[in-house]
Amino acid sequence: MSRPIFERDGERVVPTALARGPWDPGHCHGGAPAALLAATVDAVPSLVPMQGVRLTYDLLRPVPLSPLQVHTRIVREGKRVQVVETWLTTDHATELMRCRALRLRIGEVDLPGGAVVDDAPPTTGPDELERLADLQGWEADGFWRAVDVRMVSGMLGEAGPGTAWFRVVAPLADGLALTPLARVAATADFGNGIGSPLPMATHLFVNPDLSVHLDRLPEGEWLAMASHSVAQATGNGLTTSTLYDRGGRIGLAAQSLYVEGSR
Repeated sequence: MSRPIFERDGERVVPTALARGPWDPGHCHGGAPAALLAATVDAVPSLVPMQGVRLTYDLLRPVPLSPLQVHTRIVREGKRVQVVETWLTTDHATELMRCRALRLRIGEVDLPGGAVVDDAPPTTGPDELERLADLQGWEADGFWRAVDVRMVSGMLGEAGPGTAWFRVVAPLADGLALTPLARVAATADFGNGIGSPLPMATHLFVNPDLSVHLDRLPEGEWLAMASHSVAQATGNGLTTSTLYDRGGRIGLAAQSLYVEGSR
């Protein structure tokens, strides 16, 4: 796919239709700006080679399909640890989404035998599955067109735990590489979709945050995620996910949920 998820307009970025989310046709899927900010983190210079190990997002307001400003600052600089913040605003300086990233130096450490044990990935690989397509209500362009989703168990938008493989197939933005960290961010925001607490046709369960912890970056284009959600009568909930590449487990993700009924 040659169409990008975001286009450049001078210093601004503009979401295309491929960034659209499922809750409102005028707003982005959280995975699109999450990937944009993760790639921005990876582009920040550091004193030594660094690897992103934690991404903490606050989704302060829905991100519209309109021009956005990207801002970045280094909160802590060092040769072992670097903390970076990057955030999105409208042209009128209204803050929409913020990411605080923890980066650790990349080194070489002798570990005792058996110290590194990755849980195995889902036994059914993406090559054995069909791409999700033509779901009711998802026929128009959206982030689900930019990402190849293949369900191992469960179904996108239906209640219950789910496991799926993901591959971002669209370019992110001109001049901004779709890094492994950005692929993780794009995937992790699907957790409450594939492991929904309630049917998407009848309930709203949006995530005002997203947290990702990684012990290693993924290898290759395909990522898998196993997700499970709970919802409470107080109107909140939680989605927890385990992230994998073809080689095994790479980390964890969590999303707080705002829950509302009778859509």
